[in-house]
Formats: sequence, C-alpha cells, structure tokens
Amino acid sequence: MKALLLENIHPVAVESLEAKGYEVELLARSLSEDELVEALPGVSLLGIRSNTNVTGKVLANAPDLLAVGCFCIGTNQVDLAAATERGVAVFNAPYSNTRSVVELVIGEIIALARRLPEKIEKMHAGVWDKSAKGSHEVRGRTLGIVGYGNIGTQLSTVAEALGMRVVFFDTADRPAHGNARRMSTLDELLAISDVVSLHIDGRPGNAGLFGHEQFSKMKPRAMFVNAARGMVVDTESLREHILSGHIAGAAMDVFPVEPKAQGDPFESPLRGLDNVILTPHVGGSTQEAQEEIGWFVSGKLASFALHGSTALSVNLPAVNVPELRTGHRLGFLHRNVPGVLARLNEMLAEQGDNVVQQQLATRGEVGYVVTDAAQPLSAGSLERLAASENGLWVRTWSA
Repeated sequence: MKALLLENIHPVAVESLEAKGYEVELLARSLSEDELVEALPGVSLLGIRSNTNVTGKVLANAPDLLAVGCFCIGTNQVDLAAATERGVAVFNAPYSNTRSVVELVIGEIIALARRLPEKIEKMHAGVWDKSAKGSHEVRGRTLGIVGYGNIGTQLSTVAEALGMRVVFFDTADRPAHGNARRMSTLDELLAISDVVSLHIDGRPGNAGLFGHEQFSKMKPRAMFVNAARGMVVDTESLREHILSGHIAGAAMDVFPVEPKAQGDPFESPLRGLDNVILTPHVGGSTQEAQEEIGWFVSGKLASFALHGSTALSVNLPAVNVPELRTGHRLGFLHRNVPGVLARLNEMLAEQGDNVVQQQLATRGEVGYVVTDAAQPLSAGSLERLAASENGLWVRTWSA
C-alpha cells in the first residue's frame, strides 16, 4: 500500500500512515497534471494542499487511487464530480486551521489600522517617524465579514472581544454569533464597514466576486482583507483604489496566481504599495494547525482505506463505521437508484450470508452501503455485486 503526500505536508501525516502499514513518499512541492499522471499508478492515497490540481484526466489515469486528502480547507482543486464517478473519496480539514486564519486576520486588521507596514519599512531604512497621523484603534470600528462559515464565525467572536462591531453577509442561512448583525445584501455591508474581510469558498461562481464595482461601494478609507481565495479578487482594481486613496490599506494572503514551489518568484500588482500586507498563503500555516491537519486528514484517509468509513467525505455518502475488530465487512458504492439495498440483501440471503449490521447513506447520484457479517461473504455474492449494472465498486475487509 502506497501513499503520496505533496506540498510539504506535516510529518505527522507520514508517521500516522506508516504506522498503519503504508509506504509513504513525501514531496515538498506540487505536481503538474502530467507529473501526477505519471506518479499515481500504484498509489492508493494522495495527499495535497491548495497548489495541486487533481483533474478528471489525473483521476482517469490513477487506477489504484482510493482517496484524495486535501490537507487544507478548500477542495476546489479537485474535480469532485470525476472523483465521485470513479468512486474516489475526497477528504479535507474543515476545522483544523480555523484559529490560525482568524489570528492572522486579526493581526492584519490591527496592523493596517495602525499603518504599521509604513512604520516598519521606515524604521528599517533608519527613519524615525513617530506620528499618530492615520493611525487608529480597531475598537468601535465596524468589521464586515463576507462568508460566515467556520472561519467567519470565529473571527466574528474574536473581533467582538476586541470591541469591534460586526456585520456579516452570507448567501446561506447562518445564525449570528454574539451581537453580530446579518446584512441583507453585500452592498449594504460594504457601505457601513470600516474593514471588509473575505471568507468565502472557491466555487466557480465566486470567481471575480470583488472587482471595481464592489471596491467603489466600500466606505471611503476602509480597509480590505482577503484570506479566502485568490481568484475572488481583481487585484488590478484593488491597486487602483489603493492608489486613489479610496481604500486605506489591504492585507492579501491569497492570489489569483501563486508560485508552485518554495522560493519561486512572486508577481503581483499590489507589490510596493503603501499600507499593503502581502503574505504567501500562510493563513493556516502554523505549526499547531499543520500538525492538527496532518493528523486529522491522514486519519480519515486510513479509516476509509482500511475500514470503509466515509465520515466527513466531501463527495461520497457519509457512512461512519468503526474500526473492524472482528468478522468481515463489505462496502458497496453504487448509483442511487431505488431497490439497490433490497436486491443486495436478497442476494446475500440467497447465498446464505448472515448480516450482523448494515448502514446505508445516499448523496446525490450515489449511494453507499456497508455490511458487516460474522463469516466471509460468499464468492457468489461478491461476483454478482461486481457485475451489478448500478455498482461503482465492491470492497471487502477482514479483521
């Protein structure tokens, strides 16, 4: 059993998978589509971060691949439809680096409000510029959060503790935390916010969400933070609004185009601007977060491969089964059509297979049923399942 981990994933993931019997190859960089096609034959588990794209072509040329682990929050770098069609489970870490991102955003908001980037640059140049001009407290200011999910809600709580007023906008129905207020529209949020912070996902519909029109509607001398997805923001428009003085400062941790490897050149129209903080996609890159992500995602990968559990998979039906300690287990991923479970159980009964326990879940166009039995399931049952017109795959495990 082989696992390939890319983009300098935390060593705890290597230790976790090796302890479960996997041979692990760890690479510090991402791989291109062609490199992945060449590397994946023989690989059961693939671990990536945000710079590796697992396309339909990659999946079509990875016959041994069981699961992909995104050691980050986002999964838009994986063709989820193609993965589902091929029965490849995809997992991510939706909670593990939440606090790290929130702390970075809070630090950036304070730094921008105090215009620290300019002060720091002058001090390094040997210039003593002790002045309060343009420097403000964040207490009493309004923070507008666009995207009120796991990160947005925690940012809301921490910002309130600093004395900020919080408003938020989300297309989903999210409950407000603390004294935060929901805005009916994005325009309403932009008009009253002293700071706008983005925390939305990378779905295609969000591409270019923030451009000239949105920046124009922001409160004059407001500040802008993006620690979500680079493709969401038109950086040329942001540059224009910073140079005009309409936007007082910005902090960007993600970019439309990012270098593939450590040390590669970085280009952006935002380089060299006053009161602009640029960081290399490190929102979740703390030792604590990366270790937690490494442990969490590697555990999900191994649990699926070794025991059939799809708990917290982002694309397959969620069946949370415990480690198999006794007996035998059958996993059947199939197209979600009526009567599959009834025919499965009828087939098992005809072969004399006694079911100990069984779980079924469906998600969209696929269903997944896990059946535990005291005795090995008969070869006849397995053959008939494998030949089923609605089956995607059949797998068995034994304690």
